[in-house]
Amino acid sequence: MSNNQLTVVDREGATHDVEWEPDQTMMEALRDNDLPVLASCGGTASCATCHVFLDEKVFGTLGERSEDELELLVEAEGYRECGSRLSCQVGFNPDLDGVTVTLAPEE
Repeated sequence: MSNNQLTVVDREGATHDVEWEPDQTMMEALRDNDLPVLASCGGTASCATCHVFLDEKVFGTLGERSEDELELLVEAEGYRECGSRLSCQVGFNPDLDGVTVTLAPEE
């Protein structure tokens, strides 16, 4: 399985192309490519510092958000009913190659 490419829009509107490896969550790919994702809880879905926005079409292809994830997101800055995800809860998927991810505002 090969790496995926992600296009990341940072909080200033600049874009970055990053590699997403099969053994990483989306949050790990963002963090490991030096993007400003705090990821305070280390990927356990107990904070919202890895909050991202995904295109509605992409969002619709992902599994349902867990109750814990949704609870955190609803309280997060800029929450979107259709589009907000914790990037630590998005696992590698070859179908996500080339998607654009936008970093949510910092808490």
